[in-house]
Amino acid sequence: MPAVHPETVRARIVLNPRAGNAEDIGRISAALKVWRARGWQVDVTPTTYAGHAIELAREAAAQGYDVVVAAGGDGTVNEVVNGIARTNAALAVLPVGTGNVWVRELKLPLRPDAAAASIDMRNIIELDLGLAGDRYFLLMAGVGFDAAVTRAVDPAAKRKLGLLAYIVQAVLTARDIRGKRVRIMIDGRQVRGRVLMVVISNSRLYGGFLQITHHASLTDGLLDVAVIKGQDVRSAPLHILSILLRRYNLNPDMDYYRAREVHISGVDPLEVQVDGDAIGMTPMTFQVAPAALRALVPTWSTSDLQGLPAGLRLPMLDRIRRILIDGPQHRT
Repeated sequence: MPAVHPETVRARIVLNPRAGNAEDIGRISAALKVWRARGWQVDVTPTTYAGHAIELAREAAAQGYDVVVAAGGDGTVNEVVNGIARTNAALAVLPVGTGNVWVRELKLPLRPDAAAASIDMRNIIELDLGLAGDRYFLLMAGVGFDAAVTRAVDPAAKRKLGLLAYIVQAVLTARDIRGKRVRIMIDGRQVRGRVLMVVISNSRLYGGFLQITHHASLTDGLLDVAVIKGQDVRSAPLHILSILLRRYNLNPDMDYYRAREVHISGVDPLEVQVDGDAIGMTPMTFQVAPAALRALVPTWSTSDLQGLPAGLRLPMLDRIRRILIDGPQHRT
């Protein structure tokens, strides 16, 4: 496809006015000025109900918009992705709201105006998506414990407390959660056992700071799958340690796979979430959709998203990892 000349760019900002605070929403005006100064034709359309961003994004793609901008949290990004997947419209993001895992994956500035200044039409790449049933996901799907937390967290608390709301709800949910017997088909290979959680990921970051699926790439045509087994959450410290160290062989209750298709079923259904929003229950099939999304990204993110080199570095976690593996000599 020929490159779009900057002066001809048509962009629609799909704004979730409930995602952030008044200051965040006010910064959208500054982002508009950045893009309009480049000659972009930009309009802003607010969402008014759940699923509205899908409709607005799909409409924009059908009308020939070059860019659809998700102005909200990860839930808004997911809806926009579901509206423009497999079209010529490209995704851009302005961070507003809680989570913003995709923004952190891109290493975008957290101010909408600064984020707007860092992306333009000169750097569009094609990214894989995941499919959970008929719902696309950009980041990951979670089955079991984290999906139960996602469904239970109070929306008002999420808006006010952000990540802390999920942490509090996770502690509350952990008291009653029990592993359930499941049958997982991973590219035709059968895995059975009692499972607390399964993460089926297209990207590396989980929750904005952990790398459960640290080998994941958004351009390799594969999904990365972490199966966390167990009876209850008493094994959580070992799970967290193996994630921090990126050494799953230390943990007999944690398995890592890479696959094109995963099917999860069992006698007892498990909750499912994608990109931080609950969408249903198992049984469900998860598939990769190669090169299904065009996205505007900053130039410094391209190699990380394509898996070159090893990926996003989180300095504090790297320091913890060195201390745990190699000893106190790495404390400085």
